[in-house]
Amino acid sequence: MESLEALVAHIQGLSGSPEEVAHLHSLLKQADGDSLRAHAAALVPFLAHLSPETHSLGYLYLLEACATSGSNLSEFGGGDFLVTIAGFLTACSADQIRLAPDKFLNVCRVLKDQVMQLNMPIRGIAPLRTAVRKIQSSPEQLTPVHADYLLLCLLAKQYKAGLSILEDDIFEVDQPKDLFLYCYYGGMIYIGLKKFPKALELLHNAVTAPMSMLNAIAVEAYKKYVLVSLIVNGQVPSFPKYTSVSAQRSMKNHAQFYVELSTSYSNGRYTDLETFVQANSATFQSDNNLGLVKQVLSSMYKRNIQRLTQTYLTLSLEDIARSVQLETPRDAEMHVLRMIEDGEIHATINQKDGMVSFHEDPEQYKSVEMVEHIDSSIQRLTALSKKLASIDENMSCDPAYLMKTGRDRGRFDGRFDYDDYDSVPHKFF
Repeated sequence: MESLEALVAHIQGLSGSPEEVAHLHSLLKQADGDSLRAHAAALVPFLAHLSPETHSLGYLYLLEACATSGSNLSEFGGGDFLVTIAGFLTACSADQIRLAPDKFLNVCRVLKDQVMQLNMPIRGIAPLRTAVRKIQSSPEQLTPVHADYLLLCLLAKQYKAGLSILEDDIFEVDQPKDLFLYCYYGGMIYIGLKKFPKALELLHNAVTAPMSMLNAIAVEAYKKYVLVSLIVNGQVPSFPKYTSVSAQRSMKNHAQFYVELSTSYSNGRYTDLETFVQANSATFQSDNNLGLVKQVLSSMYKRNIQRLTQTYLTLSLEDIARSVQLETPRDAEMHVLRMIEDGEIHATINQKDGMVSFHEDPEQYKSVEMVEHIDSSIQRLTALSKKLASIDENMSCDPAYLMKTGRDRGRFDGRFDYDDYDSVPHKFF
């Protein structure tokens, strides 16, 4: 390998036009490897002579060599080196770093690992959010940085920050594990924001995604899927037909306590459900799901009150409290008021005699706001339909796909075993 001074000179002189950058890339490939990492400590001073924005490709090679050298980052300045990484991710040229995506991902991963070790995940949120946009070829592409970014948002309890990437429509997935983690962590973000329908959507995607063998992430997602389904719908739907055979066969066996919880919930008796939760609280706690289980328990009051609206036109607060096993009419009044505010029931309370009158949904679906909402939904569904049709057409004409399906329709070569995944993807919570 030529001297570091010469390599830095090449980086400074060949970071202009695309042709120069391509030539520089070939030189960097030749210099890359163990020999470059062996000089990791000596590389740090040279970074000060390079611009993250102008010399992005060369800067990335040197930075990645330092970050992945196996040395303790404290040798490079510790926190100052993290600032260097964060500054690079923020300022670098997207066109240049996309020439070496694996190295860029390595740098992002090192930043994520280090801020977690320092117990300061919030320091990695802004740099990784920028990194997601720079490594993406389009907003529809899912990258490994997505899951790392969402994990930091969860650890820092900055749930709203996660929405910046969760609101994108994803159509391009390179690695199955990226999709499973994206859906799992994304579902947890929405749970933290109390947006349970959106959480249910992402957890559903993790549970029903194609898989040749069951994996640990899907199992953990299914446990939360059961709980959120009970909160949102009061029941857990059966697996749709497109769910993989391995998931349909084995998923419930790995979440037996949650299946039993769902059965107890469907009986509608609060005391029975409470007894079951207390008896198995250790299991739910070890899964880091006890808080969500308690929300399921609380939602039974709401579910039972909704059942009353299907039977009665008027009912006293005292009768409501007795029917849903609340302690006092005052508790019943608070639950009814909260449900009215959230639009979950339509009712009025007569404060004089303590009677509750239940009403039909007043929405006539003809207001300007509702028409605009329906029109927006139709346009979105139309665009989605066209996108799916285009993807289907491209897949049906892809030579690799045709060769694969023609050679062996009953086997999937890219198998992912249960043990290939982190057995406890929530271990940091």
